[in-house]
Amino acid sequence: MKLTKNPQVPNEYWQAIVANDPSYDHTFLYGVRTTGIFCRPSCKARVPNIENVRIFKNAKLAQFENFRPCKRCKPDGLRQPDEEWMEQMIEWIDQHYKERVTLNRLAEISHGSPSHLQRTFKRVKGMSPLKYIQQVRISQAIHDLETTDRSVTDIGIAVGLPNIAYFVTLFKEKTGSSPSDYRNNHQQKQSKEGHNHELYER
Repeated sequence: MKLTKNPQVPNEYWQAIVANDPSYDHTFLYGVRTTGIFCRPSCKARVPNIENVRIFKNAKLAQFENFRPCKRCKPDGLRQPDEEWMEQMIEWIDQHYKERVTLNRLAEISHGSPSHLQRTFKRVKGMSPLKYIQQVRISQAIHDLETTDRSVTDIGIAVGLPNIAYFVTLFKEKTGSSPSDYRNNHQQKQSKEGHNHELYER
């Protein structure tokens, strides 16, 4: 693996992270800036980019820097509460819903197994991760239909649903009407309300 210089990460520690070496578990912990999670060197999570790695002597220092303990390797025996874990996932989905989001990708980012993430998300949030992602995408599509003149195709692509046939089907399933019908109905409603407001002002 190509090494990128990071003065905060000694080469010896980096090699331990890459090799998932348990002999270093009581020597240091490492945090990943892009996920906000810290792990043992032996953690089986995907090897991060070295530029994003922070080294910590112990869990307290990592937590002081607002890093959260990994759900997979539980550094120093710490366990992130499920509710906090799910809020972290919600925040990530809200920021990345336009991308291709799968259960495996969510599990990789959160350092948990796909099945455990699925069960915990459903228990805490009352729906599966997929359902939540769909909800976020459709909510954004509704906002775009109401506030822009972008085409249905462009809106579908913008919210992470580039298969337009699927976008239309999902939108109708969630709202009861197609995107085009929804926009037309909204415009008619706005026009009627504007007309009524004008009559009232007279």
